[in-house]
Amino acid sequence: MHFSEYIEYDAVGLAHLIKSGQVSAQEVQQLARQAILAVNPTLNALVGELFEESLPSSTTGPFAGVPFVIKDLSLHAAGVKTGMGTRLTGEGIVFPHDTDLMTRFKQAGLVTLGRTATPEFGFNVTTEPVSNGPTRNPWDPSRSSGGSSGGSAALVAARAIPVAHGTDGAGSIRIPAAWCGLVGLKPTRGRTPPGPDSDERLSGLGIDFALARTVRDTAALLDGVSGPGIGDKYFAAPPERPYAQAVGAPPGRLRIATTTQAWSGVPVDKEYADTVSMVCHELVAMGHDVEESSPQVDWECFVDANLPIWTASVADSALGLARAGGIEVGPDVLEAVTLASVEYGRRLTAVDLLRALRLCNTITRSVSAFFRSYDVLVTPTVATPPPRLGSLNQNDPSLDPRGWLNKVFALIPFTPLFNMTGQPAISLPLGQSSEGLPIGVQLVAPYGDEATLLRLAAQLEQALPWTLRHPSI
Repeated sequence: MHFSEYIEYDAVGLAHLIKSGQVSAQEVQQLARQAILAVNPTLNALVGELFEESLPSSTTGPFAGVPFVIKDLSLHAAGVKTGMGTRLTGEGIVFPHDTDLMTRFKQAGLVTLGRTATPEFGFNVTTEPVSNGPTRNPWDPSRSSGGSSGGSAALVAARAIPVAHGTDGAGSIRIPAAWCGLVGLKPTRGRTPPGPDSDERLSGLGIDFALARTVRDTAALLDGVSGPGIGDKYFAAPPERPYAQAVGAPPGRLRIATTTQAWSGVPVDKEYADTVSMVCHELVAMGHDVEESSPQVDWECFVDANLPIWTASVADSALGLARAGGIEVGPDVLEAVTLASVEYGRRLTAVDLLRALRLCNTITRSVSAFFRSYDVLVTPTVATPPPRLGSLNQNDPSLDPRGWLNKVFALIPFTPLFNMTGQPAISLPLGQSSEGLPIGVQLVAPYGDEATLLRLAAQLEQALPWTLRHPSI
């Protein structure tokens, strides 16, 4: 197999070639290693070196032999360093066990070759930590690949690897998917297991899954890793049939709402809004019912709820690591915004956090009621093109935690709401800007209904294909 062939196959395609004996798993992995090493000097998507030996995985799983990388944040692989994008961990801390999702990835047959970059504690929508430097976008290296799953997105977009792990606490799978031209699904809360080291991420805002180039990879991988782990606090009900069967299945005539108006009131780039309009015209031509409509969201209350959850989580992580390592938190080990968030979070009371969760409950029930009238909501994924590197500086001492959230949320007013509500949301690369950059469109469905999202996503993938668009790197 040559590089020109390797880069044209998604994970499902590579798995078929390996299983049928047309190519060996070793050959595919060697090509992946060479491809990653070819693009990484420009992209800076890796943390450390590729693993000398890939992590052991099943040779009979549905993705047996397919190369894979893991985001260096909350997913732990036994014996592998985890750095979390911060200098506080030094060269990284090592856990003696796999997290449940890591076990699922291995059981699916994915062959893990290395770790990918993330901002400090995942608290940014660009990947530019002091600890690892900026990760660049394959479409334009002067721009961000997004965050917080920016390293994974950059390698998948550059076609060095077909699929990669990501996490999503405010859009961190969907944002880099939109800016790098990928498929990024945030599953329903409880769809993938968070254990055993936590019962829920970010008080329920965070969930792990993956970035891919095709809808069928997304569906097949969700089949491979979804379902509760032992002792999970809650989990989403399983689908009636495998998600892979949703790809290519008629979605039926759907009731679709659409909006390009950000709930925060920030302006949305015209090309991004126009792309959503174009997609909605296509949906009407497919026979769906589409109308302008949007859930009502009190944005100030939404930010009021996010602020304690994020700062408490950052403080808990940073202070726990500092105690374990006998280190004093300060500007020599933490970026300025992170340090300010730690100080803010450590001053919060239990009542402050309970109030934030009460606000989450109110917003979630209001948004969920909106979906009694609609099967899908269509929005831009993000409000702007990918930012220039350096424009979202997490080491800026002039920003307090709320100022930081406001600055970040101005770029991503459409994604974080659905982390709070727990609903499945997917970003699809359905457009391209006048500068040749990908434009992502977000589809959101009621709680637990990934099947409808995947059926509709596959229909759009066929009508508005994106796989022939390649980045410069």
